[in-house]
Amino acid sequence: MAQRVETRPATTATTPRPRRAREEELLVWPDLVFVEFISAVLFTLTLTLLSAAINGPLLDQANPDVTPNPSKAPWYFLNLQELLLHMHPALAGVIVPTVALILLAAIPYFDRSNEGQGVWFGTPDAGRITWFSTVYAAVLTWLLVLYDGGKHVVLYNKLSKALGGTHLESQNGQMVEVLNHPWPEKLNWLQNLRALQTAVAWPEWTKDIPYLPFSITLRGQEFRTLDLPAFLVEQFIPVVTMIGLPILLLLIIRRWLGHLTRRDAMIALFTGFMTVYVVLTIIGTAFRGQGLELLPPWEVHPPE
Repeated sequence: MAQRVETRPATTATTPRPRRAREEELLVWPDLVFVEFISAVLFTLTLTLLSAAINGPLLDQANPDVTPNPSKAPWYFLNLQELLLHMHPALAGVIVPTVALILLAAIPYFDRSNEGQGVWFGTPDAGRITWFSTVYAAVLTWLLVLYDGGKHVVLYNKLSKALGGTHLESQNGQMVEVLNHPWPEKLNWLQNLRALQTAVAWPEWTKDIPYLPFSITLRGQEFRTLDLPAFLVEQFIPVVTMIGLPILLLLIIRRWLGHLTRRDAMIALFTGFMTVYVVLTIIGTAFRGQGLELLPPWEVHPPE
């Protein structure tokens, strides 16, 4: 006896996509908005307390014929103003910020790994790298600023006065206290970076080296000959320092850990960059007095 067989159209089995677990999601509310609201409240309270406790240095009506001393940029540009004291203005004000922004924008294209995204210290060595990079950048930045400010000479003379004493000499009809063992004159070229240009007896030909057969003038500046001492002090040494110290940082970390991934290298360089940014801002804000002289914070007064 024949059996009736029913045929049914074939169906395609589909598996629904699994829903993401709640702890893997970040929602606008409450995850983002709540944190932003608390941050805004704390920021407002902090500004209110500071404005109540510290009086703003209100001066007379602005006079375009009188420049305040010191004349400082807004706080978020004080790091660049600090760079202007140590290198060529075009390098500090245009080239360095432009290159820094380009390199920051290039980080996601260089480090394309998804590992540890959205996680603080997402690699096993990230914590140690961050702390070491912070200390490395902060200490070296301060040492370089102190050196260029000639503070090592001041410290030497103070120690010389305490250990070697002083004596009186007649200068221009007046008795002046003079150190028995002052900073050696033969080391004047080490007083600061600019002293390499002014305290060294450079041959005259090094100050006028032709490198173009014709003259080019851009924005009032003529480009035809090279002042080698000025080039070394204002451009070459600062550029070598800004490139060499980050490379040295990566080499130290690689020698220390035995390996260095792209993510770890980016963490080290970005941490060092932000540390230098903050340190230079603090120096420009609290340690630059009249004439932008490097002073202790308690000797820095409002502009006059």
